[in-house]
Amino acid sequence: MRMMTPSRVNSFEPRIPSSTYRLQFNRTFTFSQARELVAYLHALGISDCYASPYFQARAESLHGYDITDHNKLNRAIGTREEYDGFVAELHHHGMGQVLDFVPNHMGIAEPLNQWWMDVLENGPSSIYAPYFDIEWHPL
Repeated sequence: MRMMTPSRVNSFEPRIPSSTYRLQFNRTFTFSQARELVAYLHALGISDCYASPYFQARAESLHGYDITDHNKLNRAIGTREEYDGFVAELHHHGMGQVLDFVPNHMGIAEPLNQWWMDVLENGPSSIYAPYFDIEWHPL
């Protein structure tokens, strides 16, 4: 994913969403499908799409809160190009996006979460240990 540089952040005037519409992204509703809805939502007066989490989650996730990699888009939802197309369509209609970003939610049931697996394997010496609230010496 692209880093948010000051020039990219400042290229849009900050504003408060006036009316949002929730998009529940998962394998049955993708970035491409969302892009097709943008003009209709704009015609209804929607100012911003409120997006469910769309980072890489476990394969069968329908909600996206079981994220396995916060640095990747969920492959089941679409590619980077499809995501960029969705965002471009929002911008074309003067709309924005509110992301339900959940850094405190992680999928740990499968070994796809590299940070969690490293902590399980290496304990407090894991380079990822500081990112977790783990009581290493319980009473």
